[in-house]
Amino acid sequence: MPPSGKQLPVIVKPFALLRDPANTYSPSNDAAHREGNGMFGSSKYKVLMIVGDYSEDYEVMVPFQALDMVGIAVDAVCPGKCKGDTIRTAIHDFEGDQTYSEKPGHLFRLTAAFGLIEPDSYHGLYLAGGRACEYLRLDDKVLGLVRTFMNDDRPVAAICHGPQILAAAGVLAGRNLTAYPAVAPEIRAVGGTYVAVAPEDTVIDGNLATSPAWPGHPGLLRAFLRRIAPDAVN
Repeated sequence: MPPSGKQLPVIVKPFALLRDPANTYSPSNDAAHREGNGMFGSSKYKVLMIVGDYSEDYEVMVPFQALDMVGIAVDAVCPGKCKGDTIRTAIHDFEGDQTYSEKPGHLFRLTAAFGLIEPDSYHGLYLAGGRACEYLRLDDKVLGLVRTFMNDDRPVAAICHGPQILAAAGVLAGRNLTAYPAVAPEIRAVGGTYVAVAPEDTVIDGNLATSPAWPGHPGLLRAFLRRIAPDAVN
């Protein structure tokens, strides 16, 4: 038994997630949902994705396209930018140095204006990783959005450096999560429990799903989708 009755985290290996329709959050209807291209036709579900200049390339492109593929409408936003503006992404890799290397990625076009966000219209929040998290966590509105989703127990996914934003928002006390290992001290400093797992693994604690790096996309996206749209994943 864990000490003091503390709940142990759920660590999920790829393709090991189970369907749990009871864990689905349903926000208010929003007529502004865009038409999805995936299995639902017209999208029933909407996700807010927060990104910024030098977000990690894979950690933006892969979840955005994967969620779109299953018919989830994704509003990708960045503070200070409008719909149609672009961010610059960066590609992180490990090439024998003591830390990751960083190379230019793609230009990613935003799909919504940060200043027009209506938090109640979204089923879930996705925090991409990469260096952008260093400055995104300084934005009071970003932190307010994170607190809203966490306090409402809506699904939240964060990958790699994404938990830096969660830590700055002060929402990790008593929570179990993982992240890029260099973020572990920040998690512990605000009362969270850092769980060391393999890069392809996902840690689930209630509404929060986290993974250390982009090899964890399959498990992280499945965990996120199980909470938002159980009918989207077998």
